[in-house]
Amino acid sequence: MKYFFKNDYSEACHPNILQALVDTNSVQQLGYGHDDYCKQAEDILRSKIKNEKAGIFFVSGGTQANLLVISSLLKPFESVIAAQTGHIESNETGAIEAVGHKINLIPTDNGKITTEGIQKILDTHLNIPHQVRPKLVYISNTTEVGTHYSKSELEDLYQFCQSKNLLFFIDGARLSQAIAIPEADLSLEVIAKNCDVFYFGGTKNGALIGEAIIFNNEKLCEDFPYFIKQKGAMLAKGRLLGIQFLELLKDDLYLKLGEHANRQTQKLKNAFDEINTRFLTDSVSNQMFPILKKEHIEVLQTQFDFYVWKEIDSDFAAIRLICSWATTDEAVEEFVAAIHNLN
Repeated sequence: MKYFFKNDYSEACHPNILQALVDTNSVQQLGYGHDDYCKQAEDILRSKIKNEKAGIFFVSGGTQANLLVISSLLKPFESVIAAQTGHIESNETGAIEAVGHKINLIPTDNGKITTEGIQKILDTHLNIPHQVRPKLVYISNTTEVGTHYSKSELEDLYQFCQSKNLLFFIDGARLSQAIAIPEADLSLEVIAKNCDVFYFGGTKNGALIGEAIIFNNEKLCEDFPYFIKQKGAMLAKGRLLGIQFLELLKDDLYLKLGEHANRQTQKLKNAFDEINTRFLTDSVSNQMFPILKKEHIEVLQTQFDFYVWKEIDSDFAAIRLICSWATTDEAVEEFVAAIHNLN
């Protein structure tokens, strides 16, 4: 049997969530997100971000969350600014373009964008009304290449966006992993105070399915339920999402799971450091990208499943390794041993 390091959603869900779904299975509730579980989860989230007026909506997946938020906030002639490596550009089959919006891309090696990069996009879109109007800045935290934004970086980006009349949206598919990085100095409250809207991911952190979209300005989401329904994202059995987020929020389980995923990945990173491995990016999250000899990649693939991410040259390639909330010590220890055997 191969150990799986390909993604962080291969296991179904945390046992607490599964048990909660069983325990509540026969309880009758209202549908379409009006159930007690969704309401309780919404109340807890509002308490954590210290915003009683926040608009909170549960949907099933990340691509769904991205296209719903972006299409609801932009006029037909407005565009979104994102990193070239951003999920909406590289992994969503043109979902944003399909709802009518151009993505203005910022080149980046580390997956992060800066205020300077945003300004360059603005400076090249001044031919009104003959060009699209950039209106929304999209980032993911953590990024698609494992890096993260710190509190100070988010503050700078949000202040800049406000000064330029731009909306700021954070894709939080792996937000728990970002918050679990001590040096990032983040929390759900910090995230909420430094963007207009974000989503808090469950799918990649112990839930079966589910993302919680959180609007910090309630005026931005007055008509959002219409977008959810029209695009087929409103679940009749919305309780399934509310129950899962209730369990993730209970005793900060989401944070413990994020810490576990990060910690297991860093054990692998330390082993690669010991044999002087180069990395595609400098990551302390649950994703990392070591650059290895192709012959070594083939050796590791006999025991472990992972993506070969990027060819570096004829001899080397970068692989992507991800640990999840459920990655075992045994799997990590065997991978560490295999790493040490490469030299």
